[in-house]
Order: sequence, then structure tokens, then C-alpha cells
Amino acid sequence: MASGAVSPAFAYTIVYVRDVEKSAAFYAAAFGSAVRRLDQSHKWAELESGATTIAFTPLHQRETDGLSGEVQLPDAAAARDPVEVCFVYADVDAAYRRAVENGAVPVSAPEQKPWGQKSGFVRDMDGNIVRIGSHVRE
Repeated sequence: MASGAVSPAFAYTIVYVRDVEKSAAFYAAAFGSAVRRLDQSHKWAELESGATTIAFTPLHQRETDGLSGEVQLPDAAAARDPVEVCFVYADVDAAYRRAVENGAVPVSAPEQKPWGQKSGFVRDMDGNIVRIGSHVRE
């Protein structure tokens, strides 16, 4: 490591969504996260999510529109984003049921994976994949 270099701290995962307020409310209901912040413009929301922050911003947020072009949401029927959000729970089955009961679209029911994690998958209201899993213990 170079002299004087600073170690990074992972700060945010930002999810681009159609409606920031509705997405924050959906995640709160479906995954049990509290909304930490919803700004007055409704162009930014944050969830209480542990050491890092999950944030929501509009698809066409002016601060980022010029960086890489238009954000494309996945086609819920056929596509999958290269990034997924994962929440870890002690009771994966109950968390999966809660998510589906609160509007998450089932993708695959929880099952035990060979690497020691129990996980299931749902889609949020914008078609993004959310993994509901257990913590993997070594």
C-alpha cells in the first residue's frame, strides 16, 4: 500500500428506481428495514441497513445522467442485473414469506445451497433481484 494511502470504506449501494418514496416504503415493508431518510425532493432515500447504506435515487437523477447514459431497469420476465441486493436473516423462510406478502415477486423459494447458505430470490417493484439469505458461517 502506498504511503499515506487511505483504506476505502464501503459506503453506499445505490438502487435506481422509478419512484424513490414508493421503493423506500416497499423495502421497509417487504424486508423489514427502517427508512432512515427521505429527502424533501423525494430524489433520495436511505434505509437503516447496518454498516453500509442502501440508498434509492430516481432513474434520471441529474447528478448522474451525464456519467454513463440512461439507467436501464431489468425486464422482470427475462433479464437480470449484474448486481443484486442481499439481506441476511436468521429465519430465511419467514423473511421470504414477508417479502412476498408485501409485494415482492417470487423468483425462487429458499433452499439450502452447497456453500452453506440458505437463500431465496425475489424481485422488487422495479424488477431488481433481492437475495434473502442466511449468514454463511465458516
